[in-house]
Amino acid sequence: MTVVIKVGGARAVDPAGALADVASLVADGERVVVVHGGSTKVDETLERLGVEPEYVETPSGVVGRFTDETTMEVFEMAFGHLNTQLVAGLQSEDVDAVGLTGVDGKLLYGPRKSAVRVVEDGKKKIRRGDHSGTIKQVNGDLLETLLDDGYTPVAAPPMAGDDDGEVIPVNTDADRSAAAIAGELDAQLVLLTDVEGVYADPDDPSTLIKSVETASDWAALEAAAEGFMGRKIMAAEEALDGGAPEVVVADANADEPILSALDGDGTHVHASALEQDTDQTATEEQ
Repeated sequence: MTVVIKVGGARAVDPAGALADVASLVADGERVVVVHGGSTKVDETLERLGVEPEYVETPSGVVGRFTDETTMEVFEMAFGHLNTQLVAGLQSEDVDAVGLTGVDGKLLYGPRKSAVRVVEDGKKKIRRGDHSGTIKQVNGDLLETLLDDGYTPVAAPPMAGDDDGEVIPVNTDADRSAAAIAGELDAQLVLLTDVEGVYADPDDPSTLIKSVETASDWAALEAAAEGFMGRKIMAAEEALDGGAPEVVVADANADEPILSALDGDGTHVHASALEQDTDQTATEEQ
């Protein structure tokens, strides 16, 4: 089994439990790829520099970072620091970890987006000067080579962005990066975050959605996902479309967060939910 683990970048997320679980999985002979975020570290660094972090909303309602040139420089610095810390943490757990960005070996590659559509004050606008990209290719051979040689890759944005033939580092969402990697490797994806999973009522943890197996389950999941959780559901869909058999959204701060997620905790989204949705759409079109 290959497992891709996305470690969140929120302030409330402590990676220690996840690192211990990665060590346990590797010791049991499992193949693991770790992908990490770092939005909090980027925001903290920008604030120390006197720069206000900027988030924008797309017409589809997804909230994301607007990455201008200054923010991109801070992004590279912050993510590089976090990557090194996580690799060192895994090495301390006797895991032979290797740090990678999406630029290394064009691990994550696709076109740069310099202009993005946003919604401001209820109006749709075009913002220019963005340093972000859309992942179109994953260098699965690079990851397979590392895994086959006994290494545990620790990957993160930035990605390799194609800017009119020139490759430059650009921002891309870490959840969707993990999804692209999971799809490429046909791997199970675990998205760790600062809540127990997806709640039917975002303010009520007792409404945890435990399993998503049918088209109606999927519709309920999409309806429940708000704000940043919407991006995780988007990532889940992309992972399943790419070939991942299952995606789990689970609590990074739980005891044994990865092992408990693989054992049933959190929200488990199965490929059958999208397969049924596709079948239902095809039937309706006929």
